[in-house]
This record gives sequence, C-alpha cells and structure tokens, in this order.
Amino acid sequence: MSSRTIRFVIYGLVGLGLFIWTQTRETPVEEIAETPAPEAVEQVEDARAPEAAPAETTDVAVAEPNYGLEIDIAGQANGTIVIDLFEDVAPLHTAQIVTLASEGQYDGVVFHRVIEGFMAQTGDVRFGKGDDLSRAGMGGSELPNLQAEFSDKPFARGIVGMARSQSPNSANSQFFIMFDQGDFLNGQYTVIGEVTAGMDVVDQIKRGEGPNGAMIGAADEMVAVRVTQN
Repeated sequence: MSSRTIRFVIYGLVGLGLFIWTQTRETPVEEIAETPAPEAVEQVEDARAPEAAPAETTDVAVAEPNYGLEIDIAGQANGTIVIDLFEDVAPLHTAQIVTLASEGQYDGVVFHRVIEGFMAQTGDVRFGKGDDLSRAGMGGSELPNLQAEFSDKPFARGIVGMARSQSPNSANSQFFIMFDQGDFLNGQYTVIGEVTAGMDVVDQIKRGEGPNGAMIGAADEMVAVRVTQN
C-alpha cells in the first residue's frame, strides 16, 4: 500500500470519529435520562399510601351476651321463674338451652320428676308434653348430646343443673332446679345457671311420689319459656 493511500484511510477514520462525536453531543440529555412525569410519581405514591401509613387501631372490649330464661309455670305452682344462665361456666350447655328455648321447644313441657327436699326436673322436649306422658324423662331433643362441662360451682338452693344418664357426656335438653343444697352433685353434673327470682314459685311445684319423685296425675308444666338477654 502506497503512502498516499494510507493518508486517505487515516483521514477517513478521523472524519468518521468526528461525525460520531458530533452526533453524540447533539443528543438531548433529557432523552437519555428521562424521569417519570410528576403525575405518574403521585399515582404510585397514592397507591402505596395505605401500606406506608396504616390506620391506627385500638382494642375495643366486646361484651359477651348474658342470656337468661323466664319460665311461666302453671299447675299447682303458678308464676314466673327467672334464671340467669352461666355462659362462662358452661358455654355449650347454655347455648343449647338458649337454642331450644328460642325455638319454643320447652313450651308445654312438664316437671316429670320432683323430689321433696332435692330438686324439680323438666326439659324432656320429646316425651315431656302432650296427652301421653308415660315416657316423660326418657327423651331429649334432636340436637346432639353434650360433652360434660363440670365446674367448681356448688349445687346450692336455686342452682340449675343439667340432667344426664350414667354417661357424663349424655346431657341434652333436660335440666333440674335445686330445692336445697346438694353437695353430692358437685363436680358430677354440669351447672348451667341460677334462679334469681321466683324461688317461691319453685317451692310450690307439685311433688312426685316415692324416692324417685315419679309424677302421679297432672304435672305442673312450663307454659312458656322465653330467652332474655342483658
């Protein structure tokens, strides 16, 4: 290659370099490093605001409902018994009692077993009402039997407990009201509540016959059972 040719090549390369450098200088800086528009930035910040600044929360105490029963009794005894249910002691049992009472299943049910100086038993929603009471005390509701909820609440006068068979987990719908203290029941039967008004009506309930308190003739009945809530 001649020296003249070499000079043409060098001049050509230098010229090409100057052209590239000139074009680069003419490119706007804004197009190379473009930033998001202010509107776009604001939208992103708004979308993330709930996560960046969560609302403050405070603990609010929610009161548990305090249920009770009002029982209208007719027969030898006439009047209304008021019972305070112990949801904190026996939540499963009291819930089932409230359900049955709310459905009206206790209305018309008799006191089928009443023992002097001991207790008055009722609550057989299957066999404990109607003309034929020969099987009263042998039935329960269609709801399942309940797991025992024994407590340290003593069986004193006016205490309401759940009746059951020999199995501790067989209580269903039947319950009894204590005429007097019965410490031998403590820790063996589930306490569900206490009579707060109308013990004079309870004392008037017709007694049964014999050691088992079997009812002979017409029995006193729960004409209506209402659920109350404080």
